[in-house]
Parts: sequence; C-alpha cells; structure tokens
Amino acid sequence: MLSRSMCLPLSLCLAACGGGGGGAGMPPSAGAPVVQPPAPTPTPTALTLALAPFAANLSSPTFLAAPPGDARQFIVERAGRILLMQGGALLSQPFLDIRSLTDVTGEGGLLSMAFDPGYASNGRFYVYRTNANHDIVVERYTVSGDPNRADAASGITILRIPHPTFTNHFGGLLAFGPDGYLYLGTGDGGSAGDPNGNAQNLDSLLGKLLRLDVASASAALPYTIPATNPYRSQTNARPEIWAYGLRNPWRFAFDGDKLYIADVGQAQREEIDLEAANQGGLNYGWNRMEGSACYNAQTCDRSGLVLPVLDYSHADAGNPCSITGGYVYRGSAIPELAGRYFYSDYCAGFLRSFLAADRNPTEQREWNVNKVGQVVSFGRDGQGELYVVGTSGIWKIVRGQ
Repeated sequence: MLSRSMCLPLSLCLAACGGGGGGAGMPPSAGAPVVQPPAPTPTPTALTLALAPFAANLSSPTFLAAPPGDARQFIVERAGRILLMQGGALLSQPFLDIRSLTDVTGEGGLLSMAFDPGYASNGRFYVYRTNANHDIVVERYTVSGDPNRADAASGITILRIPHPTFTNHFGGLLAFGPDGYLYLGTGDGGSAGDPNGNAQNLDSLLGKLLRLDVASASAALPYTIPATNPYRSQTNARPEIWAYGLRNPWRFAFDGDKLYIADVGQAQREEIDLEAANQGGLNYGWNRMEGSACYNAQTCDRSGLVLPVLDYSHADAGNPCSITGGYVYRGSAIPELAGRYFYSDYCAGFLRSFLAADRNPTEQREWNVNKVGQVVSFGRDGQGELYVVGTSGIWKIVRGQ
C-alpha cells in the first residue's frame, strides 16, 4: 500500500488522500430565520441499528441526496452520472450523464450534488466535479420538462478552481447553508504536507470552505460575494473564502446553527470540527496542526487556530485511515437518534455517532453493525433518513431487530 501522504487512486482510496469573525447575512432570496432543531431525545442503551441493503451493482457511487420531501433518491456515480431510485428501483435512464465532461484521474470525478433551496419551483441543482485538467468545476443545471431527467444542455459554470500538479485532495462537497448561500469544501491541492502552502494562504481557494451567493447566477455573472464574507474587503485574500486551514474536507454538514466538518488527516489523526454556522474567518489549523497534534513537529504555535471537537488516531483498533463525514440525524423513523452526528472511516468501516452539546461531544457510540467495506460517503434522503455509501453499493441506516 502506498504511503498515506501520497494518496492512492480513488478506486482504492477515495476519501483517504485525501480568527476573524463575520456573521452570515441573508441573501435577497432567503426566507425566514433558521428554526432551531428540537431538543434531542435521550438514546436508550437498548437501541440497536442495522445497515439494510438499498442499492447494489453501482459503479463507484460517491453520494446520495434528495430535495426535502422528495420520495426519490439521487445517486451520484464518480464517472459522471446521477441515477434515480424511485420506489426502491433504479430507473433505466440516468437523471444526468456528464461523463464526457468528467475526469476520474486520482481522486477526481463527480463527487457530489446539491439542490437549490428553491428546487421545487426553479428546478436548479449544482454539481462538484473535476475536468481533464484536474480543475475543480462547480456547475449549475436545471431539470427538464420530465422531472426524472435533467437538461444536460442547461449547464453553466459557477466556479472553476485550478488544481495543478497533483491528483489528490480535491475536497468534493457542495451544500447550501441555512443562510441560503452555497458552500464548497476544497482540498489543499494534494501531495503530502501541503507543499504549496495553500491551506494557510488566503490568496488561494484550495484548502478552504468557500461561500457564494448564487441566487441570481447567470453565465455572465455566476455568483456574487455575500456582504458578510470575512475577507470581502481584505487585500491579498480571496473574498469567496469563509474558512481556511483545511487539508481535505471529506464532507461537511449543517444542522440548524451548527456546522460539522470532517477533515482528513495526513498520517496520524482524523478530525471533526464543530462551530457556529454563522462564524466566518476561522482557521482550522492545517498544516500547522493535524487534528489535535502539531504536524511534523513537537511543538507549534496554536494561537488563532480552531481545534477539533473530536479526533482519533490511525493507531486505534481497526486500522482507521481516513474520516468520512456524515450528517446529524433528523429523520422520523428512529426518533431516538435525533441530534446525533454520524461518521465513519474509509478503512475501518465503523459506524459512530455523538451528540453535540455546544462543542462537547457526548454519548459517543460505535454501533454494532455489519461492516460494508470501504465507506466512501453518507447520504440523506428527502425525509432525513441516512445512508452509508460504499464503493459498490448503498445501505440505509435502520432500526435493528
């Protein structure tokens, strides 16, 4: 096996290779203020979970999503297709096929999708992929007259980020926050140790969480900068940046007023960051720190850095190697799980959760479920139920028997 720092091809190791203030403003199209989730229900110790097979015979799935309330599940395949599950069956025609535009070198490919908050009326959705130059490309598409087919000719480029030299650490998730803005999690540019210093460089879009206003996106003006982005008026800093100091954020998630980020470590530690969703300008520490430890040094300057709320070591049982972030459970099928954040590890394949009280993870638990192999991602459907995405199939988290 190649060293962790150099990253294996995504087919072997997709996820592995992987301050200032500023509150969030409301975009012109945003609705009412965020409603806080209900208080979590205590989890009975007798509760058990299981992973029920949901979709099989897939080609390198990377993500599962759905618009709120939608009964369908949209499955993203790395090569550039989005498939549709309806009534428990895969439809014969893909929702979108952009394989001709998508490059799968290294850790590249079609890595996620996000539905516009107004999808029910405007039919817009966004994708995060890599191209033949290994650039990160974010595009917007629109559904066709057939609700089960996207208009492949409707694509407009929102953002293209050059990613030269290396073919790992593309990041890969885009999602709308509670403020109605589009967030992107980008990797540091690849190789080991961030040799180009991108994560700490505010003039680079790599190794960052970006925040864009796409409410009025067009080919001529694909996005604008929210007024409360922390570096909007700072020289030698990109105004798109919301947070920095990330290595390879392999999934992030909003839950009410909280933001969870799972950031893949170098060779020692994996981390989960948890902060207020409206707190911009935070520095999550890479490459001065790896998780809660100084990176490649006995001591380091931790001033101005945000430390993880939870991290774990590659020396732990099960040989973990690369965190796979998930979601906070807000479904209705298992109400005892309300408020619990779920995550896994690409190599160890465990299913773990914790309850966040402020920044303190409580009720940490590893669930005794059958391992499904390498865990690439989590998914969430239109009813808030959660799924585990493996290299060739998808499983639904259900109540155990």
